[in-house]
Amino acid sequence: MAKSLVIVESPAKAKTIKKFLSNRYQVHASMGHVRDLPRSQFGVDIEKGFEPKYITIRGKGPVLQELRQLAKKAPKVYLASDPDREGEAIAWHLSEALGIKPSERCRIEFNEITKEAVQKAIKNPRPIDLNRVNAQQARRILDRLVGYKLSPLLWQKVKKGLSAGRVQSVAVRLICDREREIAAFVPEEYWSLFAHLEEAEGGAAFKAKFYGTEGEKIQLKNEAETRGIIAQLAGTTFSVAAVSRKERKKNPPRPFTTSSLQQEAARRLGFSVKKTMVLAQQLYEGLDLGKEGTVGLVTYIRTDSTRVSELARQQARAYIERELGSQYWAGQKTAPGKGGRVQDAHEAIRPTSVERTPEAVRRYLKEDQYKLYQLIWQRFVASQMAPAKYNTVTVDIKGGDYIFRATGSTLVFPGFLQVYDDNRENNQEEEGLLPELVEGQELKLLELEPKQHFTQPPPRYSEASLVKTLEEKGIGRPSTYAPIVSTILQRGYVTMEERRFVPTELGFIVTDLLTEFFPNIIDVEFTANMENHLDAIEEGKADWRQVVDDFYRPFAAELDVAREKMKEVTIEDEVTDEVCELCGRNLVVKTGRYGKFLACPGFPECRFTKPILKEIGVQCPRCGGELVVRQGKKGRRRKFYGCSNYPACDFLLWDKPVARQCPRCQSLLVERGGRGKKLYYQCSNKECGYKEAPQESG
Repeated sequence: MAKSLVIVESPAKAKTIKKFLSNRYQVHASMGHVRDLPRSQFGVDIEKGFEPKYITIRGKGPVLQELRQLAKKAPKVYLASDPDREGEAIAWHLSEALGIKPSERCRIEFNEITKEAVQKAIKNPRPIDLNRVNAQQARRILDRLVGYKLSPLLWQKVKKGLSAGRVQSVAVRLICDREREIAAFVPEEYWSLFAHLEEAEGGAAFKAKFYGTEGEKIQLKNEAETRGIIAQLAGTTFSVAAVSRKERKKNPPRPFTTSSLQQEAARRLGFSVKKTMVLAQQLYEGLDLGKEGTVGLVTYIRTDSTRVSELARQQARAYIERELGSQYWAGQKTAPGKGGRVQDAHEAIRPTSVERTPEAVRRYLKEDQYKLYQLIWQRFVASQMAPAKYNTVTVDIKGGDYIFRATGSTLVFPGFLQVYDDNRENNQEEEGLLPELVEGQELKLLELEPKQHFTQPPPRYSEASLVKTLEEKGIGRPSTYAPIVSTILQRGYVTMEERRFVPTELGFIVTDLLTEFFPNIIDVEFTANMENHLDAIEEGKADWRQVVDDFYRPFAAELDVAREKMKEVTIEDEVTDEVCELCGRNLVVKTGRYGKFLACPGFPECRFTKPILKEIGVQCPRCGGELVVRQGKKGRRRKFYGCSNYPACDFLLWDKPVARQCPRCQSLLVERGGRGKKLYYQCSNKECGYKEAPQESG
């Protein structure tokens, strides 16, 4: 008996789906896209309404031939690529290649790879959604127009091998603008004043921060103002002027979207955007869980929606009430709000079964897979739980004519924090506990502590904060964030330093040229508005050819002007005093994906390179040399701290050392914590075990 054919993108997905279907079906993988625009040609006929010329992707011929043979024998063909624009385009290309009419009910989609979802989908096939296909085609052709028309111009005027893109160029501009903002930032001085108090002799001690007067908040701008207030407070008595007690609720976070998963995985786990998406794809496509077989652990991972199905909510409710108690269930919720840019085509990212707890599947998962699954599972369960409740107290303390204010909170019901520990919140609350105080109570002043501060410039973008900004500004879509980050690094427009993007000279030059000659290409609002046009195409409200034409006509005119007026730019390498060990030339500074390094200008005849060592101001305890930042051979994330006299001295530490010795054993102290956790110092000698909190800087 001939078997119906189900076509998916990957072998892993095929393996998972195969076990959910009877032996009347055969499942095969297309290995992603089978057709695309040619890499070596423009591939778009502008005069014929931007007609694309699709060809079989190199290496996909045998795959396509096998699928054609299987399709001829199959009574029915189901195209089961991912449930988004890209997946719809893959299904359409397959239908074209296999001779299947798009109007046939050949397309199936599911938001999770589970038995119920797959079997339900195969009973409800639909025609291919050509509106969704056209939205993907429009994006692909727009990107081709920009890339193949603009990149050769940059090769001619700036440097060979450069590229420009609708979204990547805007991302680079954001990074360059932030760097200029940091460079132009002028710090402003301000002061804070703390009163260290206690209830009575030997009573509980606490501190309150200077607020102002009873009717006005006062900002302390300099030391003179601060010292003046301290002088006025000399000899005055302090007493409790007012006590305000309230209950505060902290609502649980929404379940993950693609961007919020990338951000939280970076903050909590230290994962890059690319690593997060690779692991998430593995969890989605399915992993072998022993007796249970291969199963998809999470729902579709490319989504901008926080919507959750009613079935999933009820499963979460049953788990929460059984394991934690009915008081931890959130109760009936209103539908989550959504911004104007949210497509809401899929659910939020969640576990396919809340009963499949992280600990239950841990032995089947690799460590990083487990960490990401645990994060997704905890976030989803927490999103369905009751708010955390705090008793908060605000105390106004009067000293002379001035008011000091102390605040504190006590957690009285953990709610969702029982499952999803928001360590940023907990750190705040633990520091704010106050003794029981009553109005009119006199207090003893222990000391007045002034502190000088300076305003700080905005931080450089991390991968997570760049993704957040792109999403907030409506640039790109969930599926594009990881490729954007990879591309701008690969092209040398930016580098990573301390997990932050730093624009290169090349990045500044290209951004400035594009801003001057192609203001729309590099404009944040224009790029975001183009996403609205693509959404309109998908909804059947706009013609894709017209959208592309409206973009191309002014772009073509700008190209003509740029070819004529854009001046050629020469980027000179910075020459150093260090000499090549092989040929004697002076080394020059080059920029690679992982930052700057020294290289011989005689390349390719001489290929000598040398890292630029960054000193950290700490001496090697073994030989007295300088400790420097080094990179391991397995990539930029294997950073360590080694002696500059290597290989003569092989001293190294994986944690960042500080210029202080352990008071117990005199080994170096190192920094631990970070990524949302409290920073602390720990002895580098593991046998010692000494640790301490860092001193606050004033």
